[in-house]
Amino acid sequence: MANTAPPIPRIPDLSPGLAHRFLFLSDLLKKPVYALHAEESDRIGRLTDLVVQLKEPFPEVVGLYLEHGWGHPTEFVSWQNVLRIEDDGFFVSRPSEGGPFPPFVDQQGWLLLEQHLLGKSILDLDGRRTEVVNDIHFLEAKGRLLLVHVDTSFNGFLRRWGLSRLKWRDDDLISWKFVQPLTVEDAVATDTVTLSVARTQLAELPAEDLADALEELTGEKQEALFSALDSEKAAETLVEAEPRAQRQLIGLLLAVHHANSAWKERARTILSEMSVPQLATLLSVLPHDDVDQLLALLPAERQGRVKNILSDQEPKARDLISSDWLAVSPTSTVGDALALIRGSGKEPGNVSYLYCVKEAGKTLEGVIDLRALVLAPDKAPASQVMVSPVVTADAAQTRDDIAEIFSKYHYRMLPVVDEQDRILGVIRYNEIMKGTTGRARE
Repeated sequence: MANTAPPIPRIPDLSPGLAHRFLFLSDLLKKPVYALHAEESDRIGRLTDLVVQLKEPFPEVVGLYLEHGWGHPTEFVSWQNVLRIEDDGFFVSRPSEGGPFPPFVDQQGWLLLEQHLLGKSILDLDGRRTEVVNDIHFLEAKGRLLLVHVDTSFNGFLRRWGLSRLKWRDDDLISWKFVQPLTVEDAVATDTVTLSVARTQLAELPAEDLADALEELTGEKQEALFSALDSEKAAETLVEAEPRAQRQLIGLLLAVHHANSAWKERARTILSEMSVPQLATLLSVLPHDDVDQLLALLPAERQGRVKNILSDQEPKARDLISSDWLAVSPTSTVGDALALIRGSGKEPGNVSYLYCVKEAGKTLEGVIDLRALVLAPDKAPASQVMVSPVVTADAAQTRDDIAEIFSKYHYRMLPVVDEQDRILGVIRYNEIMKGTTGRARE
């Protein structure tokens, strides 16, 4: 974790001449709160917590939360009533109708910072470890108090215990945009919020990084992060994880069936994102009962292929193939082929080659390297760009046979054909030569 604060995005009202300052929550908690009336002020209690509304780009403080001990109602002072914050306390205006402030009533999108945020875990993907929120950093500007950073340094811990004079190195301030709750609903509904990168950012992180991060977590933290991944990213992360973490994550996935009837669909969708070799490698490290539950979720054809790989017999090419490939007719133009690729929605790593087949029987005629395709004229026929004959694997060849072909030719993908040269599917280099490391890469 870097010791300097990341750039603060879109913080308003910092132009010269406008008053602003930064404050820590630890310096504000337990400050006296005074209600002003005419020339007098009455102490009404001490600050128990600050309440923020979760919004973009930064949460904004909406009020002060005051507890008065057993048997006495809480009070909520709206931020509109806060006049100023001074070293000796908060100064607020009394309610217009007089009397005490209304009791605190939680609302959707609100977060109590001391209760829901301080001491919670934040996932540090760069350091592959978890940090703890030891303090919260605010910007006060133009009458607003915005949550802009969390502090994971030991200094924050010291401040919370009134030992700020014992400063320890530098503060570790992390911009709020990197530590949003995985879901707002969980944040306001429970006391066990796990923090991480924003849900929208998870899809952009490499599966290898997510796998490393999940391996450092256990229990609720691990479950919170894994449940936040969409099915495709969850599958990629499972593939990249170490066997111990794979067993933990599958255990979490299967355990929810006791409380959530939708678990089967979630598990089935994740498994559908994985190739047969990836499924076989995953299942090979799981307990027998887990294997049976997951196999039951697979279509009969995939289930049989996975079982063939898991058996003592040497798996054949027909068991290892994927149907994730693209083909065109030799009479198609280069422009047609490029349009097909662009409209396929496939990830770049999945389109290393384009295969030319006869429409009638999927007879393999040639193969086009993507790099040759993009350099060819749009109106040129595919047959002019393709390479023929094609290096292929027979459906009955073993994994060792296929590994030898990859070692000899260094292709990223290999088509598998039957006795009539009809293409049955493809096998990717990474899934044979490097275990199950996800989609083929350059």
